Amino acid sequence: MLWNKEEQYTEVPFEKEADLEEAVHFVKDALFGSTRIYLDDKKKIGQKGNTNNLPDGYLIDLTNKQDPKIFVVENDLASHQHLKHIAVQILEFSLSFESSKVKVKNIIKEMLQKRPVEWKKCEAFAKSNGYENVDYLLESIIHKKDSFNALLIIDELGDELETVLISRFKFPVEVTTLKRYQSESGKLLYEFEPFLNEVTEDTEKIDISDIDTIVIPAREDGFKEVFIDENCWYAIRLNSSMIPKIKYIAAYQVAPISAITHIAEVKSIEQWKDTNKYILHFAEPAQKIKSIPLGKIKGKAPQSPRYSSRDRILNAKSLDNVF
Repeated sequence: MLWNKEEQYTEVPFEKEADLEEAVHFVKDALFGSTRIYLDDKKKIGQKGNTNNLPDGYLIDLTNKQDPKIFVVENDLASHQHLKHIAVQILEFSLSFESSKVKVKNIIKEMLQKRPVEWKKCEAFAKSNGYENVDYLLESIIHKKDSFNALLIIDELGDELETVLISRFKFPVEVTTLKRYQSESGKLLYEFEPFLNEVTEDTEKIDISDIDTIVIPAREDGFKEVFIDENCWYAIRLNSSMIPKIKYIAAYQVAPISAITHIAEVKSIEQWKDTNKYILHFAEPAQKIKSIPLGKIKGKAPQSPRYSSRDRILNAKSLDNVF
């Protein structure tokens, strides 16, 4: 329940996938932000005679100027779908995408042409980032290596499903949840975390294209026994689409030290046991650096993994300069 003195809101589960799709369309600006474009026309992709699929939509992500992306979107209700169905659907999307990239590009281009505002946004991005036009921008995104990304929007995400998505696929799969609440007077509220919100919070001072480091909070015993002695750090939640960018890991030692003190190069990132988390193995023992203490801005101490860059960390005077 959501409550205030005027009204109380109770959860109203989505009965049909069409209800969820309508809600995604309604909240898309707040859910995806100003640097992303959500296209929800349904067009079949894949080659004739092979795997064919009908994605629920596409998300063009223009946040990273050096690496724009396209996510193939699947909307699902947890109560209606078995884990296996969702996993198979996403796998089939990847196969159809890879086998019909020209078709995918043309479909997305046609969708944009029907939306003048979104077309102009892509046109402006292309012009300011060295692409000849929107057609060339889309072609560059779709035809580059490892271009497939999936986004699952679901009403409820259990640990089991998240673990399956981590363990089964080599390509990035982002997941976001969306719930609906209604008051007695009929007003609706929607509950969700903005897409890649953790990344957005860390890019106020640093361009997302410069991110190469994950900063983790560490207590004294875990820091000494794991970060220093085992040359790794485990049970970390990460955004799957950010994993290829992570080249370093930095340790923020919590109070009483309250500072970033060490950094290590990351050799590999793997699923942590049979969970929905990851383990980062170091290429060599962590190096001690000049301590980077808390600054004057409240709330900068990491409570969970945060994104930054190695250069920014090494040149920072305090955490105010890191995030």
